[in-house]
Parts: sequence; structure tokens; C-alpha cells
Amino acid sequence: MAKFAYRMQNILDIKEKMESQAKISYSIANGKLMEEQEKLKQLIARRAGYEKEARELVSGTIQVQKIRDCKKAIETMKTYQRTQMLNVHVAEKNLEAARKRLNELMIERKTHEKLKEKAFEDFKQEIQYAEGKEIDELVSYNYHDVEESGS
Repeated sequence: MAKFAYRMQNILDIKEKMESQAKISYSIANGKLMEEQEKLKQLIARRAGYEKEARELVSGTIQVQKIRDCKKAIETMKTYQRTQMLNVHVAEKNLEAARKRLNELMIERKTHEKLKEKAFEDFKQEIQYAEGKEIDELVSYNYHDVEESGS
């Protein structure tokens, strides 16, 4: 029996490798986003701590230098927080780009798999047709032999 060989198997293999690389890139981008979000949460918590400390300093005995230091720390945290928000935004954009690339590669791979399935179905039909033809020839040959020996 004939063996099925998909003539574009090497392209399908390359598409599968590209898809796996895109999955890795996506997971790396997702990890980076989670890391940046965690940093942002830590900065927000730190800022909240400084704001709490500032409220406590204002309500108790007033120590001007400590209040100024605390206000400066709060402003610094605001700056860090804005910068970190930008980092999170960049990480989100990178994640979205990786997701789109992964989707494109998955579609390409699925397309090639469908083509392979169609080629296999065509191959099976060709085999079936060839087997039917052989059976018809065999039946015709046997019928012809019976006629000649019977006459």
C-alpha cells in the first residue's frame, strides 16, 4: 500500500516551531507584565505608608523637618508611580503584540494542518479509486477467462 507523504510537511513543521516560539515570547511578556504590575502595587503601598505617616506627623506634635521629608518622599513616590504606570503600559502593549503574533501563527499553522488533512483525504480517494480500478480489472479479467474456457 502507498504511504502518504505531505509535500509541504517541512513548512508545517516550521509553522509549528514558530508557534511554539511565539508561545514562549507570549509567556515571557506576560511574566514581565505581572512583574511590572507587582512593582506598581509595591509603590502604591509605599506611598500610602508615607501618606499615613504624614497624617500622623501633622496630627501630633509638629516636627517641620519630618513633615517636609515625608512630603518629599510622597512626591518622589508619585513620580516613581507614574514611571511605573508607563512601564506597565509598555508591558501591556508588548503582551498584546505577542498575543496578536501568536494568534497569527496559530491561524497559519491551522491553515496548513487543514491543507494536510485535505491532501490526506485526496490521497485516500485516489487509493480507493485505484483499488476500485484494480478490482474492476480483476473481475473483467476473470470474467473474460471464464468466457474463453467456457466456449
